[in-house]
Amino acid sequence: MLGFLARKRGSLLALTLAGLLALAPAVAEARMGGGGSFGSRGGRTWSAPPSTRTMPGAASSFDRSVTPRTAPGYNGGYMGQPGYAGSSFGRGFMGGLAGGLLGAGLFGLLTGQGFFGGIGGFMSIIGLLMQVALIYFLARMAFAWFANRNAPAAQRFGGAPFGNAFGGGSPFGVSGPQPGAGGFGGWNGARPASSTPIKLEPQDFDAFERLLGEMQAAYSREDLGALRMMSTPEMASYFDDELEANRRKGVVNRVSNVKLLSGDLAEAWREGGDEYATVAMRFALNDVMEDRATGKVLPGSPGPSEATEAWTFRRDAGAGQRGWKLSAIQQSAGRAESRVA
Repeated sequence: MLGFLARKRGSLLALTLAGLLALAPAVAEARMGGGGSFGSRGGRTWSAPPSTRTMPGAASSFDRSVTPRTAPGYNGGYMGQPGYAGSSFGRGFMGGLAGGLLGAGLFGLLTGQGFFGGIGGFMSIIGLLMQVALIYFLARMAFAWFANRNAPAAQRFGGAPFGNAFGGGSPFGVSGPQPGAGGFGGWNGARPASSTPIKLEPQDFDAFERLLGEMQAAYSREDLGALRMMSTPEMASYFDDELEANRRKGVVNRVSNVKLLSGDLAEAWREGGDEYATVAMRFALNDVMEDRATGKVLPGSPGPSEATEAWTFRRDAGAGQRGWKLSAIQQSAGRAESRVA
């Protein structure tokens, strides 16, 4: 009887450890956007923005975008469709499965049964998870196949990267390559060629810095109405999904003390009646995940930290600085988020 109870407690402890490890990625990737790359950059959605002094490395390709990708050779996603490369669901599910196995193994080591000794107690759960994973991936591949058949051909735009130096008291400084510069590469070869470079004014950079702070504040208080006013419908839908997911989990992402440390213009261009600007921004923030019921900060929250992201803004041509809305967020490829002690 005592042996049975000991095994029962051991299984519960292993399951608890697995659950904590499975939740760890969701807590670690807090802040608006969850540290992912998503949105659209018009005709340049599937071309990498030029590197800058603030973000010297390449920007990550998009995990989610409503802009179709029809060019072959994309190294992510299924059937070349956007929204399937490194999706948050896939990362969360596989991360949770790996976390569960690791937690069980750690429990086996602690109890002297070996690394795999703690797994046998809940193999039925692992079997269920594997069945769910198989169904999920088969459904995802089928959906991608149908989407690939029905997706319209993407209209391609582009042009030479545009550089603009801006100094003064603003954190925005020297930009990326000047017009005509080449060799910065991309995710899938050469940039398409029918857009016009534009020059930005100091007021535009002020607007970017203002939107950085105001959008983080609106996300922290879960004000979807304000987010819709400051972002494109596509981006607002992603934020809505994130906030709803947090509500289901019973958590709240609190972001405060946002301060832009440095920023560079990567490129700015016009496509028909739309104008775009992609800027690299390094900013400090206090980023925590709280329990919605108690307000307590959850273990593993980033806390005071720094982040570097490329934000793309869109406006109607001639709309002025108040017309800018967030259109995309991209992480630096191989990024390493830093924490401030």
